[in-house]
Amino acid sequence: MKNRHLACPLAAATALALAGCGMLPGGGGTKTVNIWLMRDSVSEDFLNRFTEAYEEEHDGIELQVTIQDWTGIGKKVTEAIQGPGGPDVIEVGNTQVAQYADTEKLFDLTLESVRDLGSEDWLPGLAEPGSIGGSQYGIPWYAANRIVIYNKDLFADAGIDKPPTTRAQWLADTEKLNTKGSQGIYLAGQDWYTLAGFIWDEGGELATDKGGEWTGALDSAAARRGMAYYKELQSLGSGPKDADEQNPPQADVFAKGDVAQLIAAPSGIAAILKANPALKDKLGYFPIPGAKEGQPCAVFTGGSDLIIPENAPQRGAALDVVKALAGEKWQTDLARTMGYVPNKKGLASVVAGQEATAVMARGAARGRATPNSPQWADVEADNPIKPYMTAVLQGEDPLKAAKLASAEITDTLAE
Repeated sequence: MKNRHLACPLAAATALALAGCGMLPGGGGTKTVNIWLMRDSVSEDFLNRFTEAYEEEHDGIELQVTIQDWTGIGKKVTEAIQGPGGPDVIEVGNTQVAQYADTEKLFDLTLESVRDLGSEDWLPGLAEPGSIGGSQYGIPWYAANRIVIYNKDLFADAGIDKPPTTRAQWLADTEKLNTKGSQGIYLAGQDWYTLAGFIWDEGGELATDKGGEWTGALDSAAARRGMAYYKELQSLGSGPKDADEQNPPQADVFAKGDVAQLIAAPSGIAAILKANPALKDKLGYFPIPGAKEGQPCAVFTGGSDLIIPENAPQRGAALDVVKALAGEKWQTDLARTMGYVPNKKGLASVVAGQEATAVMARGAARGRATPNSPQWADVEADNPIKPYMTAVLQGEDPLKAAKLASAEITDTLAE
């Protein structure tokens, strides 16, 4: 179950406060729809545009938007949906829908999904975690996933004139790039989201669900093939085997100019250019290659879904707001404004003019989410996948390490 709470950087300006941040006074006969969004999820301009347009098109409706912080949001949302008169619409991380659905306090949006929202075209990495037990509780809002960011100069120096399109070619090219004092790729040893994509591409899983019982699956043959590929790719650079991509920040490492490739979401481009503005015209992008020609690798999809609590005071009006936010008009605006992938594969063309985002959208068509268990957040809290990866990269027995990590995942998901 996937959920990501995203938020918008809102200034304390009076106009914004009145338009979008919860200070709109309700008039007689006016319905106020209370919406929770996460900080930095949308821009101030987008929120103002949406709020003003929606209220103009819907007489008697006022939108009260409250920006929430990430810290402590899980407890806050759980309390809100279980108490009386909570918010009407809540943005949640796509991987978190399951934990909220587990309270049995979310409104079932299956009918609206099929009838009004074109669910057949939704990105799987947003739609699947929002579906619990055959019912749709999370409506996909927007997505983001990893791509390969590369240094055009280093590719040219190595005689590589176009990005690879298969994992086999990617390895061959990366080996060529890993010479003359340059790293072919910077890949930290514990970048488990990237590993997940390789596992899925091989047909494996992080964990499997059999009749409600979850079992860790890192020890399957397919999952171990994914880890073996990760090990081979990671060896073609100097990334640490015992740390993740934040230690040190991988954007800073790439910005030094001697790293040919980096796996990151396009949001990392800003950090790279902040550290080294001279790279502005030297960056290129391509989807993480898959095992098959013409098919990008499966990727972890982060992003947000929208949920409506059972206790929403304005449920009918809330449904209309969700339909608008998840519909083509505002999906197009949001994607272009924020550099996100829209919630439908059929809308990928709206970001065609934004190179990195367009590449991200190609990968998102094969997006996946983490296992749809209410306890998956507990797995990530003390993540056994990270030490498993380090163990394999440092030469320990892959099967033994995978069995140990799988057992820990099984135990946590059973709690």
